[in-house]
Amino acid sequence: MFEEFIAHLKTNLQKPLPGIEIQFEMAHVKREKIMDSSLDAESYRPSAVLILLYPNEQQQISVLLIERMTYNGHHSGQIAFPGGKAEPADVDLQATALREFFEETGADTTPTVIGKLTPVYIPVSKFMVQPFVSYARQKPNFSASAYEVNALIEWEITELLNPDAVKETTVEPVPGYKLKTPYFDVQGKVLWGATAMMLNELKWVLNQ
Repeated sequence: MFEEFIAHLKTNLQKPLPGIEIQFEMAHVKREKIMDSSLDAESYRPSAVLILLYPNEQQQISVLLIERMTYNGHHSGQIAFPGGKAEPADVDLQATALREFFEETGADTTPTVIGKLTPVYIPVSKFMVQPFVSYARQKPNFSASAYEVNALIEWEITELLNPDAVKETTVEPVPGYKLKTPYFDVQGKVLWGATAMMLNELKWVLNQ
């Protein structure tokens, strides 16, 4: 079942992606549509995330998420994919995604990358994020970074595909500044913003 799932996903990732039209279904109401083509190399910071899929202990296909530590920054405490900004030593953005994945999760397994989703620009931090989709045939052993990761979250794909997982709330990313936004309910936690936009495109790809 898992091998068939991955083969189906890999095939769909080679087809044209829906891009920002699907991503922006999960964007907050004030977010501007900023296209990659409208940005020059000086206006954003290249970065990447890794979307890891694997069968959990119950053999249910799951995606790995992290809950970031609370800190004085734009993405404090948010639910996200492992990832971060590109470093000079990274040969490409896939190397960035894998390096950050290992740094944050301490996984003992090297994922197999099978494709990419549409890049997402994050205006508040000026990151241009390239999502890479990967899988592992068995659940890796993890040892999360005590410095960057508050918790690892294993979310079953059936929950992502459940329409009831999409809800609406008001968030306050900085004191006094509130935003109305759709979000994914992940085990009672609010997953919103750029990660929700990437997940919505993954959901679209899986549903094809």
